[in-house]
Amino acid sequence: MVPHRSPKSILCCNDRNLCNKYLMPEYEVRNTTPDYEPYDGNMHHAALLISFTLCLIVFLIVIVTVCLRLRKREDRRREFIAANKGDTFLSSSGTLQELLEQSSGSGSGLPLLVQRTIAKQIQMEKSVGKGRYGEVWLGRWRGEKVAVKVFFTTEEASWFRETEIYQTVLMRHENILGFIAADIKGTGSWTQMLLITDYHEFGSLHDYLQTRTIDPSAALKLALSAAAGLTHLHTEIFGTRGKPAISHRDIKSKNILVKTNKQCAIADFGLAVRYI
Repeated sequence: MVPHRSPKSILCCNDRNLCNKYLMPEYEVRNTTPDYEPYDGNMHHAALLISFTLCLIVFLIVIVTVCLRLRKREDRRREFIAANKGDTFLSSSGTLQELLEQSSGSGSGLPLLVQRTIAKQIQMEKSVGKGRYGEVWLGRWRGEKVAVKVFFTTEEASWFRETEIYQTVLMRHENILGFIAADIKGTGSWTQMLLITDYHEFGSLHDYLQTRTIDPSAALKLALSAAAGLTHLHTEIFGTRGKPAISHRDIKSKNILVKTNKQCAIADFGLAVRYI
């Protein structure tokens, strides 16, 4: 047996003819199988445990975030409904204009309990329009026509923002849609968010111009009144009960109403923001 560098052996013979025919070489057995690490079941369980823990943490974060948002929304409702617990007297007679004149004079609208009382007494008559935030109805309160904007249940943020803008101190102006009341009503199966304002039968400036031909004087009157309303919105009034500057952010002819005196009134403050 002659060892070689290569992993093999060679056997030689010379005792007879064709002796190599009967040779039985014996190879050296070598262990060439690599050493594998044994399977570690603990590592597999640890990976599963870490993955499950991370998923559980993410799930808990999502649940907590949703609960906090729902709680914040509910707190807003309660603050709005129970903000004023004082005794507010609403006489059995009198017009909306008289009620507004008897209010605090801050220009932010009626006391909250008066608003809730008015909202409960509104009689809905017919739908007069529909937009991305809700549906507008013609309603009556003690015989007076009012516009009732019923927000979709998914648009509570828009209702809250628009109500907040309308209740800003010194907000009332002849060229801004007159705000009367806002309320949240439960109908049993769902919740209605209402915004009650003055009703203008001419509708939006867009519809008004589509169906009428106006002279230059009337057009100038419409433009001037719309500009006056925007100026009041953008103006910041300083003082103890001042008014912040307000940006409408969605001004267009469909969001401007035409009053019976052929002047404009700016409406739809669902995207408006106050500069503080």
